[in-house]
Amino acid sequence: MDKVAVLIPCYNEAQTIEKVVRDFQAVLPENSRVYVYDNNSTDGTAEIAAKAGATVRREYRQGKGNVIRRMFREIDAECYLMVDGDDTYPADSAPKMIEAVLERQCDMVVGDRLSSTYFEENKRPFHNLGNLLVRKSINFLFQSSIKDIMTGYRAFSFQFVKTFPVLSRGFEIETEMSIHAIDKNLAVENVVIEYRDRPENSVSKLNTYSDGMKVLHTIWKLFRTYKPMVFFGIIALLLAILALVMFLPVFTEYFRTGLVPRFPTLIVSGFVMIAAIQAFFSGMVLETINRKNRQDFELELIRANKTAQRQS
Repeated sequence: MDKVAVLIPCYNEAQTIEKVVRDFQAVLPENSRVYVYDNNSTDGTAEIAAKAGATVRREYRQGKGNVIRRMFREIDAECYLMVDGDDTYPADSAPKMIEAVLERQCDMVVGDRLSSTYFEENKRPFHNLGNLLVRKSINFLFQSSIKDIMTGYRAFSFQFVKTFPVLSRGFEIETEMSIHAIDKNLAVENVVIEYRDRPENSVSKLNTYSDGMKVLHTIWKLFRTYKPMVFFGIIALLLAILALVMFLPVFTEYFRTGLVPRFPTLIVSGFVMIAAIQAFFSGMVLETINRKNRQDFELELIRANKTAQRQS
């Protein structure tokens, strides 16, 4: 088992990958290793990384989520440091993040760009807006305090990596990690880092609009999954209000005249109220299942901890 494993998912980063590999090699403790997982690059990224001293492996299914799934399955380490290969994250912040995992038992350490230089360095205004929107929506919906939801610079414990079910295929993986850590009450710490924009002629693989919509859709799905009582409770409340709005004029007319001239409205309001009741009890059932899943997850953490102790 490695002391620290630096995980670098790469797709066409030939311009920067050598510098990234050498920078992180320089700050790592003994018995550590830099892994570069090439995701079908066509510009020689894998060959350059190997010459720089990285252990190079490949993931043939396109997408950052697919690469991280492969990394987490194949590599065993006491601490994992995930970073992009575009030289936007400083290696000199790595020791702080590693210390938080190895010394303070953090499960996930977030490299916080948004509290430092991100908005000055990043020249894509819609990326800035998207990062703020995602951070505020997740922290509001899940009552958390993670400072940078979509950062690609993170450190993880062995227990986090071996119990995290990677479902996302693309850039929404960071959002999934953040919400998973919040929901499972894992130890999360923010470390402010100095972000720098990509070098000239280096192109981002993140599409502002299509990947942004995927991230928002992921938040919606995970909110439904992790907060079913709140999600279905809101639906139940809206349906109940709608049913009452339709029912009250009918009831007022009946109370005043003793007649029910609008039977279709009365029938529809009844069905809408039934739908509200169904939504409410669906939320209750799913909340119970979700609680059981959290209990099972705690047992998984215990097993992962015992595995880490045996391998260290």
